[in-house]
Amino acid sequence: MTLAESRTESATGHPLSMTTAEEVATVREVLVDAGLLTEHVRYAFFAPEEPAKADVLAGGDCDRRFRAVLLDISTGRSFDTVVSTTDRAVVSQRELDPPRDGQPPIIDTEFEMIEDILNADAGWLAALQERGIEPASVRAVPLSAGVYDYPDEVGRRIVRAFGFQQDHERDHPWAHPIDGLVAYVDLTRRSVDRIVDEAAHPVPSTSGNFDDPEVQGPPLDSLTPIEITQPQGRSFTVEDGRVRWGKWDLRIGFNEREGLTLHQIAFDERPICYRASVAEMVVPYADPAPVRFWQNYFDCGEYMFARYSDSLQLGCDCLGDIHYSDAVIADDLGNPRTIANAICMHEEDYGVLWKHSDMFTGSRETRRQRRLVISFFTPIGNYDYGFYWYLYLDGTIELECKATGIVFTSGTPGEYATEIAPGLGAPFHQHLFSARLDMTVDGARNSVEEVEAQRVPMGEGNPYGNAFRRSVTRLNRESDAQRDANAASARVWHIVNPEKLNALGQPVGYVLHPTGQPTLLADEASSIAARAAFSTKALWVTQYDPAQRYSAGDFVNQNPGGAGLPAWVQADRPVDGEDIVVWHTFGLTHFPRPEDWPVMPVDYTGFVLKPAGFFDRNPALDVPPTVSDHCSG
Repeated sequence: MTLAESRTESATGHPLSMTTAEEVATVREVLVDAGLLTEHVRYAFFAPEEPAKADVLAGGDCDRRFRAVLLDISTGRSFDTVVSTTDRAVVSQRELDPPRDGQPPIIDTEFEMIEDILNADAGWLAALQERGIEPASVRAVPLSAGVYDYPDEVGRRIVRAFGFQQDHERDHPWAHPIDGLVAYVDLTRRSVDRIVDEAAHPVPSTSGNFDDPEVQGPPLDSLTPIEITQPQGRSFTVEDGRVRWGKWDLRIGFNEREGLTLHQIAFDERPICYRASVAEMVVPYADPAPVRFWQNYFDCGEYMFARYSDSLQLGCDCLGDIHYSDAVIADDLGNPRTIANAICMHEEDYGVLWKHSDMFTGSRETRRQRRLVISFFTPIGNYDYGFYWYLYLDGTIELECKATGIVFTSGTPGEYATEIAPGLGAPFHQHLFSARLDMTVDGARNSVEEVEAQRVPMGEGNPYGNAFRRSVTRLNRESDAQRDANAASARVWHIVNPEKLNALGQPVGYVLHPTGQPTLLADEASSIAARAAFSTKALWVTQYDPAQRYSAGDFVNQNPGGAGLPAWVQADRPVDGEDIVVWHTFGLTHFPRPEDWPVMPVDYTGFVLKPAGFFDRNPALDVPPTVSDHCSG
């Protein structure tokens, strides 16, 4: 089957077309008619239920389906449903068993009620009164509870809430944590289960108002404007979510859990990756204090963080000749909500692509690299995350994640936190992301090889000790395809197609370059290690299963652990020459700095996929020289 054949679209559009407002409305109508969406029921999750890969690649019509997780906020019962908009019917419905399955994500309706719940509790009010704090000045932050040894919480919908003091309407309360105090809240009963009042620490008085000119100081006025123009227009096209740029051809998608997704990525009509996304992320904190030990947030699975994505602005978030795409999601009531300019696409110059000045022939050749940037940005609580997919002229794919915003604060700097302002702490933590890469390198049957440098001892055959060789280990089954990164040996992973050879007789492939930073640092016996098991390894390889989409399982909130990757690999399926999915954990270990306050400069993490034998030679030889008054080629 050719790439063109695999992209056959039905009369109603491509099976992977982005969600429309009409489809969201149809799902709501079907659920109302079925008696499933009633007065007290809210949406906790909504996303396209994509067809199986084989069905899409076979071409023709595919049923358009959407998954909606419904939460009855009056009873706490929840239902996982799938609706066909093609047939206007409920395809499936299953009630969740929270002790086993976990809870649906926390929703806006629940965030909005938290201060009323706390201000009706005598214990919370007494704790504030003891500290001399007026309750009306306190902004409550409800946070996912995790799973710990509290039998009375099993099966119940629980959050844990901190308070931050806000001095005035424009004051950023993150600067004033009310430390030593936390409330455990039952969202269904709308009541406080427990107040943990460890100690009345002083509330830091430093300002966090980074947008206040008095805090900023005089503006830096020596910077002249930078203008990026393309007089002949942009080089890429976007039509119904299909993007073409140079030799690249792919589709874009968006959902509230993963945000931006890339589909059917191909170069010069050759498939590379069927689907690429950030399937999960976790932010584990290191402070073991009685009020903080439970702080571990799954921003994708517990909060559906992409539902809060920014509407991007030209000149602020994106620069150049920009194409924006809107994203349509559903609100708590199941109504369509459009995020205008959710996805930004533009080209960037990226320095020299290749260059050589030859001493023998006198030739001087330089070509400029450029990349296509596809990105979105989402705030979630105190942090803001940007996700930038880069496609390069030489066939390279890169994902860069940007972390900025405001660090989570405490009033107790100490062994597990940095003092970032007088009396203000920022606990140590990690940001660990899980990329799901459904690889199709020149076809669906792929293998993974671990490749690293290996020292050769000095001796016979290596008398001067300068030799080192390449070690290659094929990963055969899911049990041996759980790997750590190792920067000391330059460890990488080659995703190859053993059935397709290049002109040199080598399997065509792409190589995954990890950054080699630490994976999860929490103890292997900890609750978070069980719940975020994906983050304990840099690489997992599984055999493709359309139901296996999220690294920590479908329902992460209050899930007891073991779901997702650790459960799936128990089958120990073969992954050598199979239809495989590569899962890569990468991220940041953050020891905050004073320079991260009151707003954090962007920190970066990510990974690179580079062709390795996929081409027979440099695929960017055909990039023309730059012609200008300064560079004549």
